[in-house]
Amino acid sequence: MTSTLRTDLLRIEGTADPAAGVLPILHGLSSYTADGVGVDEEMRRNLAYGAPPSLLPYTRQGDYDRNRAGRELPCVVLENEQLTATFLPSLGGRLWSLVHRPGGRELLHRNHVLQPANLALRDAWLAGGVEWNLGTTGHWPLTCEPLHAVRLAAPDGTPVLRMYAFERLRRVVLRLDTWLPAGSPVLFVHVELHNPAPHTTPVYWWSNIAVPQDAGTRVVGPADHAFHCDYVSDLTRVGFPHLDGADRSYPGRVTRAADYFLDLPDSERRWIAALDAHGTGLVQASTDRLRGRKLFCWGTSTGGRHWQEWLSGPDAAYLEIQAGLARTQLEHLPMPGGATWSWTEAYGLLEADPAAVHGGWQQARQAAGAAVARLLPPAELDAAHRLATGFGAPGEQLAEGSGWAALEIEAGDLPASTLLPFGPPGAEQEPWRQLITTGVLPVSDPPAAPVTGAHWRARLERCAEDWHALYQLGLLRLADGEPGPAREAFKRSLGERPTPWALRALAFLTTERQEAADLMAQAHRLQPELRELTIEVLDALLAADRAHQALALIETLPPTTRAHGRIRLAEATAAHALGEDDRVRRLLAEGIRVDNMREGEVSLDALWLAVHPDRPVPPHYDFRMADG
Repeated sequence: MTSTLRTDLLRIEGTADPAAGVLPILHGLSSYTADGVGVDEEMRRNLAYGAPPSLLPYTRQGDYDRNRAGRELPCVVLENEQLTATFLPSLGGRLWSLVHRPGGRELLHRNHVLQPANLALRDAWLAGGVEWNLGTTGHWPLTCEPLHAVRLAAPDGTPVLRMYAFERLRRVVLRLDTWLPAGSPVLFVHVELHNPAPHTTPVYWWSNIAVPQDAGTRVVGPADHAFHCDYVSDLTRVGFPHLDGADRSYPGRVTRAADYFLDLPDSERRWIAALDAHGTGLVQASTDRLRGRKLFCWGTSTGGRHWQEWLSGPDAAYLEIQAGLARTQLEHLPMPGGATWSWTEAYGLLEADPAAVHGGWQQARQAAGAAVARLLPPAELDAAHRLATGFGAPGEQLAEGSGWAALEIEAGDLPASTLLPFGPPGAEQEPWRQLITTGVLPVSDPPAAPVTGAHWRARLERCAEDWHALYQLGLLRLADGEPGPAREAFKRSLGERPTPWALRALAFLTTERQEAADLMAQAHRLQPELRELTIEVLDALLAADRAHQALALIETLPPTTRAHGRIRLAEATAAHALGEDDRVRRLLAEGIRVDNMREGEVSLDALWLAVHPDRPVPPHYDFRMADG
């Protein structure tokens, strides 16, 4: 059998695709300050560098539920004698499945449901497979968005799947080339990042690999130390795998959710593996640029088990092994203007001596490392990396992504490339095309989808006069980390016409909670039917200790809106603030299901304990990652 590439349909039980909202994400991320033991000066610089002032130009993807039905998703399948790899270009290019053909074994955590949950930068995220993360700390903005995909060929005729995108937060071009040579025991993934700007930009990359977990699964890598983060204590360098009397390389035996960023010495090869009781399982290896390796586990507490069931259904425990550009996911690296960075990753079945794998740590490291060398000698991985530079011209289009890269090419800010045929802009980009061709951004309500970039700001600084152009100018200034000039633009927009969009932006920029609540209440009066705005208004009222006003607003909502989980949670929170705990207990007894419960959020379990101090949190309300 030779290597093949084909398109197919993935049949799965799932919800509808998460819909993007109209409200841009105004907040950014904070730099991380580490005072823990073992954090060196290089890491301190990277931790302090690169946190974005906002997540513009993206909007939330929070409109989804948990009502699943049969679905068919387009997929692309690479196959040879050893492996079958299934990719989902429509969902961030995720590698959904990797099957070892001789034994029919699935090497990844292949989720049996397609269920979004609130773990990504934009909210919606899916568990399972291998997710590619570019941009900033967190699950990337395109994790539930389509990528472009084309077919091409290696010099020897091996079919290659190329997926690519323009990531708009960092304005970096991503190219993923994946292929399975005939007879190869590993899948190759060549990643290339290009910064087309003339200036340095902060960059972040992590490949997140979900694999099955049981009590006998051991994660092995070439390190004796790790940077440990458990969502409570500071990032600290610790000995690995033994910490506080427990062997943390067995995630199925760990109680609490935690991150362990393996501190690989420079002299060690880059790899990480998750091996079962028989010493077999998935290994990921890479060329040297991909420096970091990480183990993440949900823990075996009630909260950790609930999260896994929430994401994947019952009896679907998994862990993640990950690989990144920096040593930890809290760091960003400076990528010079015009630079291109690349590396090659390999995924396959590792088979090692089980007695050694489950012996002492040094014995396990040596046995797994020797098995990696047998599976994929370093010279073969280096040759695959060099091979990727000689792939042929793109052929058949397999999937279509967004039109934002095409818009940037038309605007002259992104060079066109025959290697990455981005196609024409679409309807979402049309208002900005008109700005390019006519010098005027057409007014629309709701506003046009936001953009970022110096050239867009320069255009609007020259011509913004109506409320819509001024609002967009405010967003561009905010994205550049200039809240004062952004506030001025939003106020000018309000002067031209009161809109909920500018009022919301001004509420975000104020540090006074009462003023923010007043502005958000005004915004709601102008757009009372927009549920995502209603939820934000209730949050602002509760933050300002205006529970009476929050309940009064809830009373005015249509029944279908009032039944939404976030609004029921706001009602219960407001009632508790007013001492109406019987009302809270009634709401909890009826059921409050928040479909987009945020990772790390403790609102439901805290509310339960507040009104039931003598009763344990029921499992369906327990989302605690630290103590549940």
